Amino acid sequence: MNVLLSGIVGSTAYGLAHAGSDLDRLGLFAAPTTAFHGLHRPAESHVTTRPDRTLHEAAKWCRLALNGNPTATELVWLPEELYEVRTPLGEELIGLRTSFLSGPAVRGAYLGYADQQFRKLTARDRTDPAGRARAAKHARHLVRLVRQGVTLHETGHLEIRLPDPERVRALGERYADRPEEATTLLADAAARFDRPGVLPAAPDERPVEAWLHRVRAAHLPPPPPARPARQSAGPPPPSTR
Repeated sequence: MNVLLSGIVGSTAYGLAHAGSDLDRLGLFAAPTTAFHGLHRPAESHVTTRPDRTLHEAAKWCRLALNGNPTATELVWLPEELYEVRTPLGEELIGLRTSFLSGPAVRGAYLGYADQQFRKLTARDRTDPAGRARAAKHARHLVRLVRQGVTLHETGHLEIRLPDPERVRALGERYADRPEEATTLLADAAARFDRPGVLPAAPDERPVEAWLHRVRAAHLPPPPPARPARQSAGPPPPSTR
């Protein structure tokens, strides 16, 4: 598989990992260009466990990032030491990361995912120790998504490594016990998103499209070797009769 960019994401990247945390990997790959020429399109994602790794085909990853998907987007904002595969085309993609951003997509994705974590938090049976632990995890993700989304909206930079993970953990425990208090955090985030931010109204798809064309050109099969020119037999030898 032609992996272009891959790195360690999730709780390890955020600074929220503990001794029992899984190590999550995310990346993108390029399918052979000729695979798109047939009746059936190639698989767009490959997901494995043990190790936990998700790989998206280049075009699918681009669509996810253009829609503001937080999980996909973080791949091009990782701290340097968390990249495990970083090809020249992957390096180009990191250089294009701001082209994927837009205010409406960031707001919709980050607030949408945070609301999703809030619903999961409130649905958990927190009287059960396992349910309580899962509720705290949902709450931590809620806090993290709100922070990342608002910071991206206001600064144009996606903060992956949280500067105060202990406070995020403490808020996770607090909201796991009192989920209703998280509504204030969500409301404050929505109000900050309502204020003007630095992101454009729409992403810049032109450099993204050009990058994908370079990916497809790079993964075409090599041309067949040139056949040697057929040499003319020349005129027949003169008759000896």
